[in-house]
Amino acid sequence: MAEQQRIHPEVDVEAPSTTPLVPQGLTNSEKGSSMQHHRPSPLRTNPVVMPPKPPKARSCCCKCICWTIGLLVLLLVMVGATAGILYLVFQPKIPKYSVNSLRISDLRLNFDLTLYAKFNVKITANNPNKKIGIYYEKGGLLSVWYSNTRLCEGSIPKFYQGHQNITKLDVSLTGQAQYGNTLLSALQEQQQTGRIPLDLKVDAPVAIKLGKLKLRKVKVLGDCMLVVDSLSTTSMVSIKASNCKFKLRL
Repeated sequence: MAEQQRIHPEVDVEAPSTTPLVPQGLTNSEKGSSMQHHRPSPLRTNPVVMPPKPPKARSCCCKCICWTIGLLVLLLVMVGATAGILYLVFQPKIPKYSVNSLRISDLRLNFDLTLYAKFNVKITANNPNKKIGIYYEKGGLLSVWYSNTRLCEGSIPKFYQGHQNITKLDVSLTGQAQYGNTLLSALQEQQQTGRIPLDLKVDAPVAIKLGKLKLRKVKVLGDCMLVVDSLSTTSMVSIKASNCKFKLRL
């Protein structure tokens, strides 16, 4: 029989080797360790952290605050502009007051050691405004003080004062003060010098009239520092010095 021929598969010398290269001269255990060392490590992926979304409630709250602040600023600007226009149109001025005369009708010590005083004061109220009228409302007071002690007070009459009007008022003041004996002695001692300091205070609620518009009430506060020569009840008291200051309070 003819010899059977063995067919061997051809080896592709150009194909890449799939067997890991092991250095020669190593033992079997070293070869296994080397092969385990060269095994590729599995790929690791880091998780992507998404930033938290801002809550919608906080965003709405911020918008509301911004709108509120914006409206308040707009309102203040409108009020300021209106006030500026009114000031330019009407040119408001504070009323002026002066004390014409002071008469002491009664000044005596009561049985309960209180000091009874009755004064008559004539004052002049001047409205210098060309386009503003003044309503003197009920509740206005005029008072006379000595050394931080109120001697007497009276009511300012209710009336309307027109543009650039001058009005003369005659106000009667009465009152009783505690510690009358001490107070009367101090007044009599001061009278010997011929200069007695008295403080005349005005507290008058008024309403301003701009054209046909009547505005809210404000207060005219006045303080007149007077120096008189005597406290005689039989003759007119002479006013040697007078210094008045007035202001408006909303």
